[in-house]
Order: sequence, then structure tokens, then C-alpha cells
Amino acid sequence: MVKLKQSNRLSNLPPYLFAKIDEMKRRVMEEGVDIIDLGIGDPDLPTPGHIIQRLYQAAQDPVNHRYASYNGLAKLREAISKWYERRFQVKLNPESEVLPLIGSKEGIGHAPLAFINEGDIVLVPDPGYPVYRAATLLAGGEPYFMPLRRENGFLPELNAISHEVARKAKMMFLNYPNNPTTATASKEFFQEVVRFAQKFNIIICHDAAYSEVTFDGYRAPSFLEVEGAKEVGIEFHSLSKTYNMTGWRIGFAVGNQEVLAALLRVKTNLDSGIFQAIQYAGIEALTVSVDETRKTVKIYQERRDTLVKSLKELGWQLIRPKATFYVWIPIPTGYTSMEFASTLLQKAGIVTTPGVGFGEHGEGFIRVALTVPEERIKEAVERIRTKMP
Repeated sequence: MVKLKQSNRLSNLPPYLFAKIDEMKRRVMEEGVDIIDLGIGDPDLPTPGHIIQRLYQAAQDPVNHRYASYNGLAKLREAISKWYERRFQVKLNPESEVLPLIGSKEGIGHAPLAFINEGDIVLVPDPGYPVYRAATLLAGGEPYFMPLRRENGFLPELNAISHEVARKAKMMFLNYPNNPTTATASKEFFQEVVRFAQKFNIIICHDAAYSEVTFDGYRAPSFLEVEGAKEVGIEFHSLSKTYNMTGWRIGFAVGNQEVLAALLRVKTNLDSGIFQAIQYAGIEALTVSVDETRKTVKIYQERRDTLVKSLKELGWQLIRPKATFYVWIPIPTGYTSMEFASTLLQKAGIVTTPGVGFGEHGEGFIRVALTVPEERIKEAVERIRTKMP
């Protein structure tokens, strides 16, 4: 038998957070426990019917069964450009400043491969989406973690990064509205980011996957709305959360054309284009799905209100989020986040995500996803009330 040894870069990767949670969940389910899964952020609401119908129509055309172009249909890039101008008043050249992706995760994972050499530093938020760290390590880079602390609104303190580190950094990942903390960022903060990037010659990769899941009249800004942003970086978007299309795998990156050109070069060597029928469905979503998105957000807001109100009545101290479909909850003293998440699963059959899984500075919190019906949220709270110590 061949003796196998994984590459150093693979060995350096921590276990993927959600795979570990799935294993814990599987063991409990085998015991016959009725699980309420508030863990992974996978929308339970269906993709709007007209988007499905457009996929069906496009899938009937044999032309769409062949290899798709790496940079996407011109009609899709045009639809993305128009959506961006309509939503953020940001003008984009669909030929050079828009790049469709096989889900934004794919683009985030590939971006460091385009610019990071062995030992280069990438500035990564902590806590943060685990792919930022993983993509950095797979590219041979060194993640430098920027703490996101509650007292600072879960924004990184850029002035706390030493000049020595900043000069070695080639890239920075940001994500607002934020997963997992649910924090939001202002245009003033993005202006600070642009100045920092210009001073130290750093590429900004802003993940805006949750920009459309906002509550109470709040509208999340785009990083690209800020003067100079397009000169220093790109922004990732996804159709997954906005249109309940997580399994469809379609997203896009927009902004700096040189960064996008390098990302496209990586993609042409590692993957193929998006199935064209899905691209036509994406065009449909971006063009005519405003009403469905509003309905979806209204449902998430109702679930948020139910969960926050009910947990506060139990004495839990938490912030009511104004964006994303998560709630970032401080845990009781005496537990680590992993211990508390495990206790919730074992005692009450509730799956949550331990904050430490998003990074060292996520310790002390759990993340709850609002991706189950309101009745199940009420049931989860009742289980906490009656079954938790």
C-alpha cells in the first residue's frame, strides 16, 4: 500500500467547522433526538418560482449544456452591472469590472492564489468566515488576525496593526454585514479602509454576501460606494442569501479590473464556467426579484424578533441584529463556546455554532441561524427554558 502524506498546506488547515458540527449532530440524531438545527446558515425558504422556471426554460436549450465561458455570459455581467447601479449607485464596466463566480466562496478561495506568495501576510478578521483563513493557508500565506471586539462594534482597529505587519501584508479580507457577529460597517469606516490600503499597498477583498438581508429600514452600503475603493479592491456578492439559492452556486466579484483579471486567470486554470442555464436564472433573479427578497427579509425579521424577545425574557443578554440572518449570543459564564454548544445539543437537541470555530476572538459566543420556521424557534426557546441547567 502506498504511504500517503498530506501536503504541509493541507495539514495546516484546521478541521472545517461545519463538518465537525455535522458529525456531532449525526451522533445525536442516531440516538433518536429531534434536532432543531440553528447551525449552518442555509436558507430554509425556497428559491422564488419564477427563477426556477427560468432555469427550466434555459435547461431545455441544448446550447446551454456545453462548456460555459469562464467570465460568464455578457447578459449576466450586464445584469450584475445594472443591479449594482440600481442598488448602490455604483457604475461598473461589465466587460472588465464584473466577474461571475461559482458561488462567492469559490472566488474568495481563489483570490489569494492570484497574489499571495509563500510567507506573504493576509489580514483576516477574527472571528470571521473560516474560508478567509483557509484560502490564505492554501496559497502559502500567513494569516494575521485582526480582532473583532464587541467594544469596538466588531470592527477591526486598523491603527492597532503595526507598520511592520502592514508593510508585509498583500491582502485584507473584510465582511459587512458581518458573519458571524452580525455587525455592520459605515461608509466612514470604509473610507478609513481605503486610506489604509492606499498607504500600505494592500488589496481589499470585501465579502458583502449579506448586504440585502437587513432589518428595521437599515440599508447596508457597498464598499465600492467610497471614493478610491475601486482602486484598491473588489467586492464579493452571492445570490445564495438574497434569493435563497445556496445550492445553485452562483455569485460574482466586482471592482478593480486588475484584481479581477488575475482572479479570472486562476479560475481558467482550475475550474470551468457556471452552467449557462443557472446563469440565465441568475439574470432573472437580479432583474425581477425585489418583491421576493422583501418577503424573505420580512420572515427573517419576524424570526429574529421572536428569538431575541424570548431569550431576553429568559435573562439572556444579546444584541438585536440589524442585518444577516444570524444572532451572535454571549454565552453564560462557566462554559467555553464549544462546551455550551455541545450542552445545547446534548440536553436540548439544538444545534448552534460555537464562536471559537470562527477564530480565537469568537470565544464567549455562539452563533444562531434564523433558518428554521418561527414555530421551531419558539420550540427551541422552550427547550432551553425547560432542559438547560
